[in-house]
Amino acid sequence: MRVGPLIRVVVVLAAVGSDAVPRVSAASPVACESLAQTSLVDGGVTSAATVAAGAFKAPGPSNAGATALYGTLPAFCRVTARLTPSPDSDIRVEVWLPLSGWNRKLQAVGNGGLGGEISYPALASALQAGYATVATDTGHVGGNADFVPGHPEKLVDFAHRAVHEMTVSAKTLVTAHYDARPARSYFSSCSTGGRQGLIEAQRYPEDFDGIVVGDPSWDQMRLYAARVALNVFMNRSPAAVIPPSKYPMIHEAALNACDAADGVKDGVLEDPSRCAVDYASLACRGGDRPDCLTNEQVDSAKAMTSPIVDRASGALLHPGRYYPGSELGWGGVGGPLPSGESWEGMKKIVFTPDWDYHTITLPDDVERAVRADHGLLYAGDPDLTRFFDHGGKLLMYHGWADPLVSPDTSLIMYKRINEAVGPAAPSSLVLFMVPGMNHCSGGAGTDVFDKVAAVDQWVESGNRPQSIQASHVTGGNVDRTRPLCAYPMVARYIGSGSTDDARNFRCQAP
Repeated sequence: MRVGPLIRVVVVLAAVGSDAVPRVSAASPVACESLAQTSLVDGGVTSAATVAAGAFKAPGPSNAGATALYGTLPAFCRVTARLTPSPDSDIRVEVWLPLSGWNRKLQAVGNGGLGGEISYPALASALQAGYATVATDTGHVGGNADFVPGHPEKLVDFAHRAVHEMTVSAKTLVTAHYDARPARSYFSSCSTGGRQGLIEAQRYPEDFDGIVVGDPSWDQMRLYAARVALNVFMNRSPAAVIPPSKYPMIHEAALNACDAADGVKDGVLEDPSRCAVDYASLACRGGDRPDCLTNEQVDSAKAMTSPIVDRASGALLHPGRYYPGSELGWGGVGGPLPSGESWEGMKKIVFTPDWDYHTITLPDDVERAVRADHGLLYAGDPDLTRFFDHGGKLLMYHGWADPLVSPDTSLIMYKRINEAVGPAAPSSLVLFMVPGMNHCSGGAGTDVFDKVAAVDQWVESGNRPQSIQASHVTGGNVDRTRPLCAYPMVARYIGSGSTDDARNFRCQAP
């Protein structure tokens, strides 16, 4: 490694202070194509090529938003690698390195569902913000669990090893390209990616300086089984099934019951944990109609918004519930079939590919599921002392209207971390509950906010964020802004000015 460029970077940092990190010029110490010769632990580089500004085309189909984003990207060095930490591993990784304007930081991005693909839109967003960035397919191809039967090492890769290995390799490639290690390293993702982030903090506490964890499915196997059990209950008889055509009516009832309680009637429940909906009041008088619920549908609605239990024994299957405001997304768990990810996980991790989910035995099969992965997909260890001790910061967020992973999962984990770590936790941990946001994004709430910028500022300054400005976007235009408040605070309207303007709200105790 040449010393000159690294010395110049260190000198500049010393001159401007730790809070101001300069961007590196386009004159990189090692040309992009030369990175193909870089040695990696447990693997190797498969390609290294320069991508011109706006020229990136993602493999496979892309939606219009992603395609437009790719067209705005600056020129970058695209490196692909194959990592084989076990004889049965085949972990694919992409590292994107900006050719100019690098902010001297690395941002790793995670995965959704059962992984199996590179998160190209997340890579593009990180690159556009000036980061060197990295993603992995988690060691298999395709968003299903076909990789699990007969391949225990691939389950290890999916559970945690792929993310750690990609991070180690990315830091090697960043250092080789810029002749400087990244000054900061961050991880940001949601859902399965939220679980990945928690496991990183638990198993590999020195990989990252800051971790952003969204809607984390940290008790993965219990969630799979409980969601299947809930789906079976929701479809126990034709009269019990709530058709999607009735979701808007139930949603409207929730808004009528609770929307104004936060001081602003705006189609968003600021704190739905304080909302009680009387589903019995929606019961049909006489025969079934589109604007009411059958008695069995009333029980189904109650089940969707209660902790998941075995109705026969009363045993608690999962402590989380789906809150009022989530009704428009109930089809993901309570529709005619179980969520695909949960069904896949149960068939191919717990049982066999031909397993009939209707035969689930409660509560025994839930506990069987919890044991089936030998704890690999469990990210519930709350003792993050090692991560916090080296200065690591954990920013959690969760949509209150999430219809797939209960908001309770984040509330429970937040409480457990505080209890396990003790007095040191509040300076290193923060949770933002997002009113009206669905699973990771979407919904009537202000779901667009820069989580990585918030954790980066926190790491650099040491000041725990108390609020983050968020936006709601319709047709590419911002039509509402609000502050997201550090839990347990909530945003309150000051009583004057537009209710679509964040300046007219304050974070206050509930």
